Amino acid sequence: MQYMLMIDEMNQLMDRDSHTYDHSVRVSSLAKVMALGLNLNERQTNHLVTGCFLHDIGKLRIPIEILNKTSSLTPNEWNLMKLHPGVGTELLHEYQYLDKEIIEIVHFHHERWDGEGYPNGLSGRDIPEFARICAIIDAFDCMVSNRPYRKGLSVGEATKQLLTNAGQQFDENYVRIFIKLFNL
Repeated sequence: MQYMLMIDEMNQLMDRDSHTYDHSVRVSSLAKVMALGLNLNERQTNHLVTGCFLHDIGKLRIPIEILNKTSSLTPNEWNLMKLHPGVGTELLHEYQYLDKEIIEIVHFHHERWDGEGYPNGLSGRDIPEFARICAIIDAFDCMVSNRPYRKGLSVGEATKQLLTNAGQQFDENYVRIFIKLFNL
């Protein structure tokens, strides 16, 4: 029953903001490849893929005008947008069967290796491992995808950005693994 409710929420996201839903599907697909490349067991693979699929579920509660805005966000709008990991975490706490590892991906996928991320300002290995992986996949897909406010980067440009930000925004080890796995 709870699993069906979670599917209903993702369907609501698809109906409300198909761009975010499609992004979530792509991120979870890339996570599956990453899991295989990391030789994760079935449970770990399920957690990584599910967490990546749900990582933006909190955007269900962000005003659609902000999600679809074609210009830069105001500071107030940006502060609202930064609430989505916490909102997603709250939504998922309703599903008592969900493993903590899945919820951690949703909550911490915008933390940065250097501690400059949100919502908690965690850094380095204090960020849960699967959240660090999701952050890379999420950023890559965002960079190569067309957005309402800009055209997507080429795969080469996005790869350069990952490498430039490895050790600052992203876990350098997982950036290198991601690039190697996808032959970027």
